[in-house]
Amino acid sequence: MLYDVIVNDWGETTYVPTTLGNVLLAVVMIALLVIAVFVAKKSDSAKDHKKLTVKQLAFCAVAIALGTVLSNIKLFKFPTGGSITLLSMLIVCLPGYWFGLAAGILTGVAYGVLQLLIDPYVLYPMQLVIDYFLAFGALGLSGLFANAKHGLIKGYIVGVFGRFVFATISGWIFFGVYAWEGWNPFAYSLVYNAIYIFAEAAGTVIVLLLPPVKKSMATIKKLAME
Repeated sequence: MLYDVIVNDWGETTYVPTTLGNVLLAVVMIALLVIAVFVAKKSDSAKDHKKLTVKQLAFCAVAIALGTVLSNIKLFKFPTGGSITLLSMLIVCLPGYWFGLAAGILTGVAYGVLQLLIDPYVLYPMQLVIDYFLAFGALGLSGLFANAKHGLIKGYIVGVFGRFVFATISGWIFFGVYAWEGWNPFAYSLVYNAIYIFAEAAGTVIVLLLPPVKKSMATIKKLAME
């Protein structure tokens, strides 16, 4: 059995991975990272290809690990889900900024798998797909601006907006029952998710505009691409 059916404190029927389920999720996460490496930008020479592949895998893995740690540092948290964290979305956007769109999306999905391993909240199979795979995978849209001027800020904003779109869809379809009195489910989900997602995004953009941070991010990208 890959999951257990549990009724939580809210009276909701949720699905929690068993040990076998967690092992399978871990395998999927590792496979996604490996695939991300193969689709990332690579050097033309065979020798550099091997060295760069190992480095890409390491950088993507570190981004996932650090993003997970920062996701647990919550500056604000809604009781029914959603929180403002310490730059976690930025860290998950970095692989896309370093290695391009496909690698960024796959790394984002791998991050979503790890979130599912650590803190699962699943009511419906499709809700799992939207909340954990599509929403976090959308952070990899940062790769659209990997080679653009001010690419990190542009990519971060697009990635965050992508996550917001999927979070809003999920809230509208699956969590509309929790809408505030007098609100329709779509408007509720739109505002609810905008509060914590864009609050974190605004703070992060301010941080990214600081000269020392801009310089550090450029240095880290150079190290990732060497």
